[in-house]
Amino acid sequence: IRRLAGPHYNPFPKPQLGEFKDLQTLRMQPTQESPLTVSQTLGKLLARDTVQVELIPEKKGLFLKHVEYQITSQHFKISVYRRYSDFDVFHELLLQRFAYRMVPALPPKRMDFIEGRRRALGRFINLVARHPFFSEDELVKTFLTFNGSDVQVKMRDACKKMGDEFMTNTMATLAKEYLPADIQAQFSSSRELIRNIHNSFHKLRDRAEKMAERSKENATDLLMFGRELSTLGSDGSPIPSLASSQSTWGILRQSLKGLSVEFALLADKGAQQGRREEDDVVEKLNLFLDLLQSYRDLCERHEKGVLHEHQRALQKYGMMKRQMMSATVQPKEQVSVEQLESRIVQQENAIQTMELRNYFSLFCLHQETQLIFTYLPITSHILGAFVNSQVQGHQEMGAVWNDLQQKLGCLFGVDEMQSPPLTAK
Repeated sequence: IRRLAGPHYNPFPKPQLGEFKDLQTLRMQPTQESPLTVSQTLGKLLARDTVQVELIPEKKGLFLKHVEYQITSQHFKISVYRRYSDFDVFHELLLQRFAYRMVPALPPKRMDFIEGRRRALGRFINLVARHPFFSEDELVKTFLTFNGSDVQVKMRDACKKMGDEFMTNTMATLAKEYLPADIQAQFSSSRELIRNIHNSFHKLRDRAEKMAERSKENATDLLMFGRELSTLGSDGSPIPSLASSQSTWGILRQSLKGLSVEFALLADKGAQQGRREEDDVVEKLNLFLDLLQSYRDLCERHEKGVLHEHQRALQKYGMMKRQMMSATVQPKEQVSVEQLESRIVQQENAIQTMELRNYFSLFCLHQETQLIFTYLPITSHILGAFVNSQVQGHQEMGAVWNDLQQKLGCLFGVDEMQSPPLTAK
């Protein structure tokens, strides 16, 4: 460098006053975050997109009928129409493109309730659209925005052009450098904790489902109770002469007819309570459970997929080396030895690629684990929805019960409203 620059070239020049300020500014800047760190909050994830999935009435053709869904993305501000088979192909391509990420499972094609499948498809597409590594991918954009009839062909073409994430991510060959030394221990402890969280949330969901079902059953019982009172009051049978002359049954049963209105209103409020619990509580629990299940699936793919293939490749490489040593000890034809050498070189390259994939898989797994913990504050959303649902339901039903109490007081008098003990204490 000195020869090119001349004899007076100084490789370490004295900094000028302005340069001191630049250096000071540089030192004051925060250190750059590791690419391994996923800087997200639950609010940011939820704000990425909200996708509505609405059921379109069945279309009947000459030989078959099928169900369509209207998919509306707030982020892309567009609505498209998709069939279950489009979801199926999209899911298959997501697994190919992002084999090392949490890809939520699809609901089965055959379900007892179409509404249940619609809800599950909604949870699936929202988890995908909010994933920080999926949301801006060309494959996801195509599914959420393409309006043509050949969406499956369009998605396959997009996936074929891009390849899997390992081929396009700039961190693929550098992942090992950023992984902590105790990555396996961290992974094991995180996996155990998330497994326990999954089990607990599964139980919470089951209880919430039972409570929502009980609210609906209570609504049905209230409605039937009111109808029976109305039937009783509508009975026009004459009162027998054997009855006491002071019997008030004739007047009382006339008053019972109007009570079905309040009980019908109570039933309606109870049904609304059940729907709120189902939509606001059970559905949020199911969303988080779908995410937790996708994490467990990812862990299994890591262990049974790239890790297992890496181990098999090493075993195959060892067998080739033994064959090569045998060929060296017992000279064979030159052609076969050269072929064996070529195969060993190819296997070494394959092992190197698999090692890189294994580290990249661990890198992605570490990031996905962070996403699970980012989603955990959804617990407060769920509890808030549960409490608000109960407060609103009890307030609404309490108001109707109070009106009913006042009405009974006017119809039957205060004395008749008292409930003396029917049996001795």
